[in-house]
Amino acid sequence: MITYRTHSIHSKEITKLSEQTAAACTVKEIRGRTMNSQQPSSDGPDQDNDNIRLLSNGECFQTIGHSLKIVKNIAFLYQEYRDTSKQQEIEQRRQRENLSPGVKAGSVLPGSGVISPPVLQLQLRNSAQSLSLWQNLEAVQTSGLLTQLPHKEIIMQEAMFELVTSEASYYKSLEILELHFLRNPVLTNTLSQSDMHFLFSNIEEVMKASERFLMDLEHRIEESILISDVCDIVYYHAVEHFSVFIKYVINQVYQEKNYRRILEGNQAFREAMAALENHPRVRGLSFTSFLILPFQRITRLKLLVQNILKKAEENTEREVHAIKAHQQLEQIVKECNEGVRKMSRTEELISIEKTLEFKSKSVPIISHSRWLLKKGEVQLMAGPKSTRTMRSRKLYQPVYLFLFNNLLLVTKRSGDKFQVLDSCTRAMLRTEDLEDQGQLLANVFNLRLLENQEERLVNYMLKTSSMSDKLRWMCALTPNRRTRFMSTSAHQPDSPQVQCIQSYSSQEPDELSTEMADILNLLERTDDGWMMGERLHDGERGWFPSRIVEEIQSKEVRAQNLREAFRIQQAHESGVGQTGGRSGIRVGRRTPKVSSFSNPWTGQMGDSSEVNQ
Repeated sequence: MITYRTHSIHSKEITKLSEQTAAACTVKEIRGRTMNSQQPSSDGPDQDNDNIRLLSNGECFQTIGHSLKIVKNIAFLYQEYRDTSKQQEIEQRRQRENLSPGVKAGSVLPGSGVISPPVLQLQLRNSAQSLSLWQNLEAVQTSGLLTQLPHKEIIMQEAMFELVTSEASYYKSLEILELHFLRNPVLTNTLSQSDMHFLFSNIEEVMKASERFLMDLEHRIEESILISDVCDIVYYHAVEHFSVFIKYVINQVYQEKNYRRILEGNQAFREAMAALENHPRVRGLSFTSFLILPFQRITRLKLLVQNILKKAEENTEREVHAIKAHQQLEQIVKECNEGVRKMSRTEELISIEKTLEFKSKSVPIISHSRWLLKKGEVQLMAGPKSTRTMRSRKLYQPVYLFLFNNLLLVTKRSGDKFQVLDSCTRAMLRTEDLEDQGQLLANVFNLRLLENQEERLVNYMLKTSSMSDKLRWMCALTPNRRTRFMSTSAHQPDSPQVQCIQSYSSQEPDELSTEMADILNLLERTDDGWMMGERLHDGERGWFPSRIVEEIQSKEVRAQNLREAFRIQQAHESGVGQTGGRSGIRVGRRTPKVSSFSNPWTGQMGDSSEVNQ
């Protein structure tokens, strides 16, 4: 039986609150379940606001072991929350553009007939059964706050309340992962100790971090139904406790591989897992959907803080706290991504090097500063351009390209091996688009090596299988070439934007993994169903199928998206250097200057997730 005590918090306000809670409630954990050692107060949610606060005399208002109070009242799992929340964001944009049929009646902007975005957001959240609204709380409705507060403040309360309730939903899902899977004796008896570690890693540490975080969020709500702030709590926990996310996410590379290995080779485990996944408690969700929760949560938490930052008034304490919290979360997400990328990239380089055969000058492939950007087969034009060779089947011969962030290898496949024909540093590559001249000369471009491995200039005429493949190769080979549409960093007043209506997992290194409701600035598009975009909230670039997005038609909506993105960028730039520790807290990692809207293909590491969120 482990007794949890409220941790010392960074500010006087939170410290005082935590002391009150620690005096009022003793939280104990038995087999991962938290319970209160005292009976809850018999007083109900009366009109008096004193009943809504934590009392210092040892009575805890309606507390059911506060780290689980919200969890017990949450009816949905985190996976269900994410899907509903993202679908709501899409529907909100559609209704603002009048794209969806049967737009519901709602509040309108005076004299415009246009539904106000905040009103739409509340209207949609209110209609979604799995999402809770702050203004629907009985204590809020009986307090009279809804008639006293400005509409902007109600919207801010909802944004902060969503962060709290979504954290409770996340913890509820983590409980299932622990109690239903990790603590199940039938399942664990089929696994060795090393396989247990491969599958569950440090998930118990992640759970404890979430429980501490959720406790302090709940303390804040119990202090007053009018939430003062949450980003100061987010910042403290991000600095002090969220490093456990980095270890867990980096281990996911091995987690996925070993889960497949165990499934294939361990029949007892496979049968036990099938029975657990079919249990009503997991609501038809897969075991892997629970394993990926920590990374999904840390990235979503960053976006929720970003949403609060967008709504915070400038030059206020809320804005300062939101900036610090967002910067710290972005740093954690960056470290998660870099850890995952480093491990997967090193494995990929080792695998590629084993298949290469150098005929002349050998080039070292494995390097910490090198990673694969694109690989694949293209057709190389051979021989003179005569009528005779044009009719010949040998007009083209296949070559296989390996493009790294700083090197190109031109190879020829020979069984399982690749014979290296030529090489060139990426900075010395140039491409030229060629117009289609019939079927034989369709999807063709020139690749110029200004200085190849023999230190001479070489031209290759290459043919790809499709127009999109040609454009993707040209963009990857020469990342600084001008795209059809301008980048967000160009600060254009308007440019094409799309919103993702379904998630997509990248299949190639030059593709972008997207989540539902992501907003992307469009850079390129092809007639055969592909687009290249730049995600507004982190500047990550990549290709994705056009079928997964809807174009944003409204110029006003596009302008609003850009304003919000630029505000986040400016807030970060103004807040850099001001995010030191407070009240004796030593910040564990230095917050770097945020490089928004960077191009990950120019040799710089990206700032955000390529892992499914």
